[in-house]
Amino acid sequence: MKKSRSEVEQRRKDILTIVSENGEASVAELSDKLKVSPLTIRRDLQHLEDENFLERFYGGAKRGANLKEDEVRAEIDVYRETIAKYAASLVEDGDSIFINTSSTALRMIKYIKSENVTVITNNGNVINGVHPPNLSIILTGGELRYMKGAMVGDFALNSLSRVTAKKSFIGCSGISLQSGMTTELANEVQINEIMFSRVTERAYILADHLKVEKNSSFVSCPINKITDIITDTQVSDEVAEAYKQNGIRMHRV
Repeated sequence: MKKSRSEVEQRRKDILTIVSENGEASVAELSDKLKVSPLTIRRDLQHLEDENFLERFYGGAKRGANLKEDEVRAEIDVYRETIAKYAASLVEDGDSIFINTSSTALRMIKYIKSENVTVITNNGNVINGVHPPNLSIILTGGELRYMKGAMVGDFALNSLSRVTAKKSFIGCSGISLQSGMTTELANEVQINEIMFSRVTERAYILADHLKVEKNSSFVSCPINKITDIITDTQVSDEVAEAYKQNGIRMHRV
């Protein structure tokens, strides 16, 4: 069936976003991510190259002169901000919550309106954020990784192993039905695992559409232990249904 013009335009927009975030992308990667044939991707790349948005090379494409990286990143930020707002709306009075090193998860703090909320996090960047007066923040401590502001290592693990939370909000590098939730950093795997396991209510994964059906290096949580994913409306009905068939609720906001 022939795709509508809006679907084609959206797919090409998604291609630009992926290339902008990664610098370049292969035809195989784009085909797998966007669930269309390599031939369709090549046609899209040719169109985008003609508009000077991309520069094609054998097997893929890289950023072109007209690809305004700041504008594309700003659009992704809108999705992530929306995800953060929705996540904050799930926090109730008296909740204790885990938040990991995810920048999207960190954003939700400023939107929490419930009273007497306790945030337990290994995200050192929380120190420089906006803190509503209705919540308290507990840092795990640990070895500080300056580039990301992450607190990791045995000290952080020992701190987390002594507490439980009602809910957790955990960002990721990728999530797929094949691998579950994955991260790029090995030293965050155990911390994420604890934040999943030591909750009395629900554990939420925060992932914008570019991270859905994407695999990263290290598995933090297998797919059979995941119950809720908060993502954006760019995730298709077909993908959401596939996750539903695996017992996972996908909140598209």
